[in-house]
Amino acid sequence: MKKLRLRRLLAFLFAFALIAAACGSSGSDNASTDGGSSDDSADDSASSDDSASSDDSASSDDSADGGSGLEGTLRVLIHQNPPGVEFMEGFNADFEAANPGVTIDMTVVNADDIPTVNQTRLSANDIDVTTISVTGFANAVQPYMTGADSPYWQQLIEAGLLMDLSGQSYLSNYDQAAIDGSSFDGGTYALSLGRTSYSGMFVNTDLLADVGAEMPTTWDELVTACEAVKEAGLKCAVAGGQDAWPVFVGTYGLLGALYPDQQALVEGLWDGSVTWNDDQGIKLFERYDYYANEMLDAESAGLTGDSAAQRYAVGDIAFGPMGAWNAGPVADNADFAWEYIPFPGSDNAADNQTLFGKDDMSFAIAAETPVADLAHAYLAAFSEPDSYNAFANATNYLPTQPTAALESALGTSIAPILQAGNFAIGFEQLFVGPKGAGQWANAKDGSLWMYNGDFTDPTEAANQAQADLEAGLGG
Repeated sequence: MKKLRLRRLLAFLFAFALIAAACGSSGSDNASTDGGSSDDSADDSASSDDSASSDDSASSDDSADGGSGLEGTLRVLIHQNPPGVEFMEGFNADFEAANPGVTIDMTVVNADDIPTVNQTRLSANDIDVTTISVTGFANAVQPYMTGADSPYWQQLIEAGLLMDLSGQSYLSNYDQAAIDGSSFDGGTYALSLGRTSYSGMFVNTDLLADVGAEMPTTWDELVTACEAVKEAGLKCAVAGGQDAWPVFVGTYGLLGALYPDQQALVEGLWDGSVTWNDDQGIKLFERYDYYANEMLDAESAGLTGDSAAQRYAVGDIAFGPMGAWNAGPVADNADFAWEYIPFPGSDNAADNQTLFGKDDMSFAIAAETPVADLAHAYLAAFSEPDSYNAFANATNYLPTQPTAALESALGTSIAPILQAGNFAIGFEQLFVGPKGAGQWANAKDGSLWMYNGDFTDPTEAANQAQADLEAGLGG
């Protein structure tokens, strides 16, 4: 049904997509002058621009007859993600059916190869629409980050290889956080197609009810609930200790709760107005220590990230501090009621309302594409609410369009959070360490240090983190 609805939608909306593309791509007209078959598509795009601006009704009539006026080959690159690949294959088939003169040439690469492949193909003008990142515009170098190296996506923008999408009408379908997260130096250079949250925790609400504990909304309430669970002979929480990284990912929400403005935390660490060993930093490390050595059950040491989610679903564990991507195995295997909530790491409940995470898959258009109108029409069609909603549900990304809603148990649980706009980019997507900093400078990993026994005293760990940070800052 979804596919049929999408085909119907595409059949009569491509005229509007074309008009929007034509109105927004004037800065790319000179790029449409390549040789070979690209010349034909460029000429067709130019004529479409003229007809769109002079006779919109004629263009709409053409669309109703199945001819949008679009022609040419659109080269698209995406990353290997089976549900996403399957969706894009179907979307491309529908796009081609609605535009008989268009061929989509799609390449699928491993996520780790995206930077290298994009660098090569964009430089060679051998791609039109590309997945520029699966981590959003992460770790941008800010003016105060003296001597830091720019991430690859920033280098592409500064080299003029990505098109500025500012002013395109399809951007209005996305929320402001998505637009802000895809913007740099005054321009918007990508569409953020989805998000991932890693800062929340699964809560077995049936188990809490059984032991007489309330849903925690503050740190003290979390500690009280954890103690009640353990006194009942059950387990407070698990994480994938065998893989190590799930341990510190489990406290990204704690870091966010204590420092709700994550960008201000990054800048403060650089300019010295915030330190890892000030009062708030010591509190952070004390709570890292409790999480690592009191909340997490000893069973965590033998669990991987994947098996921890499966183990949590058995039902005798109250909390699963882990990424939202584990909702699938939890939903498939749990026979208890559960919620996915922000980690209640602060004493102030108002600071425990936000899910932190990262932008995931992002589409960009090559600055020198010879088929700019076609590229814009493709993104406009993808961005139509029905089409995007189908994509979000196929991939289980947290949606970046406010009208989209996941139809899963996770979607139901977090819908109020997302609808309230309570999603923010996390610290690890913003922080760029100074050159010369020591190995303990990035305290986002602090809970793992306490878990591994690298430090046994939270204050000592905080002091070492600050000393190693200052080694890079020259302090």
